[in-house]
Amino acid sequence: MIGLVTGLRAEARCLGGLDVAVACSGARPARARAEAARLLAEGAVGLVSFGLAGGLSPAAASGDLVLAEAVVLPGGERIATDFAWRMRVAAAIETAGRAPHQAVVAGSDRLLATIAAKRALLATTGALAVDMESHAVAEVAHAAGRPFLVLRAIADPADQALPRAATVALGPDGEVRPLAVARALLERPAELPALLRLGRQSRRALAALRRVVLLAGPALALG
Repeated sequence: MIGLVTGLRAEARCLGGLDVAVACSGARPARARAEAARLLAEGAVGLVSFGLAGGLSPAAASGDLVLAEAVVLPGGERIATDFAWRMRVAAAIETAGRAPHQAVVAGSDRLLATIAAKRALLATTGALAVDMESHAVAEVAHAAGRPFLVLRAIADPADQALPRAATVALGPDGEVRPLAVARALLERPAELPALLRLGRQSRRALAALRRVVLLAGPALALG
């Protein structure tokens, strides 16, 4: 059995009927770490960090797929993903003519909402993308001596800041909180176009993840 850790319930729903164990962290790194450890304790032989990511490099466009070569932890340490597993998944995806980026992904304990924050992390890590679960999954897998993989799709690109409504939208269960979004928009109605754009980008990225599951599901689930 392979264990997958996501941040959002919407990401978990992309997995369809794939025969894997799934845990949703609500985009909380500490919870992602605990859930990854639980999956291993319950018999998972490998771990995957799966879901959306923010772009750090201009080379990463919204909807692009990323198979991480390694994860940079917030303290600067790099942990490599499992090479053979990554190659099998990449080959399965490439059968449809859409090669994923194979690059470094950075883990962050906080949401990067500004362009300046993204540029700063790019400068220190050289990473293509950032998310809030991959470093937790990498730490747990590395400590246990288990293989792990990172499969992500870019939502917001490097040159795009996040509206405040997006930073308060997610609940601890991984579901979007409409009332929190509405309150944020009442305070800053001018952010509505940016929020709508982010919604379109997130849907594009989720669609890319669903296609990956159709193309590479067996390679992903078998580890």
